[in-house]
Amino acid sequence: MRVVSVIGARPQFVKAAPVCRALRAQHEEVLVHTGQHYDPSMSDVFFDELGLPTPDHHLGVGSGRHGHQTGAMLAALEDVLLGESCDLVLVYGDTNSTLAGALAAAKLGIPVAHVEAGLRSFDRTMPEEINRVLTDHASDLLLCPTPRAVDNLSAEGVTRGVHLVGDVMLDAARLFSERVVPAEAAARSGLAEGGFYLATVHRAATSDDEEALGSVVRAFGSLDRPVLWPVHPRTRRNLAAFGLDATVAAAPGIVDIEPVGYSEMMALLRASAGLLTDSGGMQKEAYFFGVPCVTLRDSTEWVETVEAGWNVLVGTDEQRIAEAVAEMSTPDERPVLYGEGHAAEAVVRVLEQYLDETKRVG
Repeated sequence: MRVVSVIGARPQFVKAAPVCRALRAQHEEVLVHTGQHYDPSMSDVFFDELGLPTPDHHLGVGSGRHGHQTGAMLAALEDVLLGESCDLVLVYGDTNSTLAGALAAAKLGIPVAHVEAGLRSFDRTMPEEINRVLTDHASDLLLCPTPRAVDNLSAEGVTRGVHLVGDVMLDAARLFSERVVPAEAAARSGLAEGGFYLATVHRAATSDDEEALGSVVRAFGSLDRPVLWPVHPRTRRNLAAFGLDATVAAAPGIVDIEPVGYSEMMALLRASAGLLTDSGGMQKEAYFFGVPCVTLRDSTEWVETVEAGWNVLVGTDEQRIAEAVAEMSTPDERPVLYGEGHAAEAVVRVLEQYLDETKRVG
């Protein structure tokens, strides 16, 4: 089996790491990096740390408006696929790289497998939601992390090629998260384990909006514990552009640092008293480790974390953020929602079965 895997952003590097391991044990993989995340702190460090192989193709697309970026990726990926003989194209998650990979393959008649299929926030103002829906409907294999994702697809009339495999990010947590001691990670920023909140802010709806970002910054500065904030490069640029960098610097409760690698981030998460985030993946990672989460969004694709009581949606309103943090607690139960940490092996089995069946029918 020869598979072309398309990745391009930090969350995809994490998701791909366990799948690459499982896939390459018996099969051939061609790894394509679109260059969607090109800053070394958001790309190179993850390849090194997670043992991802050097990409066979680096498209170097970089940042840009959604249409421009997706179009550039689509053109470049079509060239790659025309030059690479493969059985299937594998895409991950909900980024522009995901959609471009799926469209390029589907238009060339190459089967598409989508890892993290079936997720829905039901908020079409999110570019990621558009990417999810379109990718799912262009895919031949829909590899779902949760039963809810399977149900979402069924409600849209998608039942063929749907497989419940579990969550590959739980695999990554099992394989890579304990390389750094939580207390030591916290101490590097002058903080004590359990004595701070961890924050991430990167989505355009928050970081590109001066009012929303300002509200978040003010909320972070008002909390009862310090907020450790590894600042995404785009968010840092916007803090400066909006004049909010001075507010951050003046807030004694905000400890802003440069982005960190996966294991360091997971150690900081485990050491924290709670997570404040607009990230999708980190809501789930907080759940993996039993860390309460306040999500700086009005909707989420990881609805199970909210229903289980470990996550609350507050948007970017300063008062709602502060109130949610003040009421933050850890529920007595944390149900198994995302499998047992062996989703990568399940993904590879599904790909093998699909191609075997296709060959028999053909």
